Amino acid sequence: MPQFLVAIHHPDNYDTSLETEAMIRDIDVLNEEMAAAGARFFAGGLQSAPHAKSLRKQPGGEVVLTDGPYLEAKEHIGGFWILDAANIDEAVAWGRKAVVACRASVEVREFLAMPTE
Repeated sequence: MPQFLVAIHHPDNYDTSLETEAMIRDIDVLNEEMAAAGARFFAGGLQSAPHAKSLRKQPGGEVVLTDGPYLEAKEHIGGFWILDAANIDEAVAWGRKAVVACRASVEVREFLAMPTE
């Protein structure tokens, strides 16, 4: 079965302490629904973008470590689910529920199929 990333986008200055009890409850309900349907493979929240470390390979082969996210943007992934879904339509249906529960924009993308040996 194909797997899909459902990524939640938060603004750079997102403050998790402002999440309401209702929002947390809605996300818990969605997690339970995904698990009961056998769709949720993995779920996780991420620390805010300023806590990220980025690594870049330099032309000479050296790897440089910098503080902060790799991309300079106003929004970053704040959390995500990896779902088992029959197709993109099913994954988007879960994404719609995630938009409502998380009160945030969501991106849905299919993982590339890895060749089997």
